[in-house]
Amino acid sequence: MDRELIDCIDAGTEYCPCHLAEAGECILCSQLHGKCFCDCLNWKGVCIYQEFNNNGKVAKKGRETFRCKVKEVEHLEGDVLLIRFIAPHKLALDLVHPGSYVFIRTDENFYFDVPISIMESDIESDIVSIMIEIRGIKTKKLLDIKVDDEMVIRGPYWNGVFGLKSVNELKDNKALIIARGIGMAPSIPVIRKLSNNKNTLKIVIDKSPYKDVYVNEYLKQYTEGYEEINTIDKGKLTDEIKKLIEDEIANGVTLIHVAGADILSFKVIEFLNSINKRDIKVSCCNNAKMCCGEGVCGSCTARFQGHRVKRLCKVQTDPRNIFEGRRFI
Repeated sequence: MDRELIDCIDAGTEYCPCHLAEAGECILCSQLHGKCFCDCLNWKGVCIYQEFNNNGKVAKKGRETFRCKVKEVEHLEGDVLLIRFIAPHKLALDLVHPGSYVFIRTDENFYFDVPISIMESDIESDIVSIMIEIRGIKTKKLLDIKVDDEMVIRGPYWNGVFGLKSVNELKDNKALIIARGIGMAPSIPVIRKLSNNKNTLKIVIDKSPYKDVYVNEYLKQYTEGYEEINTIDKGKLTDEIKKLIEDEIANGVTLIHVAGADILSFKVIEFLNSINKRDIKVSCCNNAKMCCGEGVCGSCTARFQGHRVKRLCKVQTDPRNIFEGRRFI
């Protein structure tokens, strides 16, 4: 593996330094790890150590909660729900970026918060759209939401996509987007960003296990069309998607974004390595199980070779660094 370049998604923002700095666990700052010299991993134009001292050696104020009015509710399938709600203008602005997500509270108890990726944030109307796959006890409560009800939203959070640097820096180039299942929804902000940067996009949609492509109206804004392909079968990439990836790389694609389950991202990276295309940049969905979103609770942590622990709700890095060298046991 090449030298790993990591970043903290909150570094340099209004939410930095955070509670990790108080505990001596800052992701970037060596001095907040107890070392006596400055050796920050990724300079963001702001000294986290100085900010921490200037703030009285306590964390900055964290994310706020907002009561947002539900504008529209649409039951697309038995376990797929589309909700549009009206957000404060600043929150709508903060949720425009690829990888944005919020925690939705489905009960008065804050332990019922559930993280949901943003599909679209319209800064003209301040309407935020989310598509939800109903899976467990928390998300089932969302089925009871009706128009004009109020939802409790905590945010903004931004680490819903790994490889954001590759997405943001790609301009006047070619990219391949592979989206499967509920991954269709968080792929829209990535597609918008790449389109606005004047990239040529090839979009592949695998609607399985759903009956339809529910993001069709959003895709029309940024692309002339998409291709439906079965991407994975019995835990392996299909021959069809393998051939398409090779053809698109030969056609000049330099970035592949994977919006789907971890197994899909892992298999795409594995395939790129097998055909000796490690130079192709990759971005993908962050599917870590999140609870607090602040790196404190540990629910999102993953362990890697060398006894390293990464807090995936805050660490921003290349997807290869997430799936290579990871301990699955």
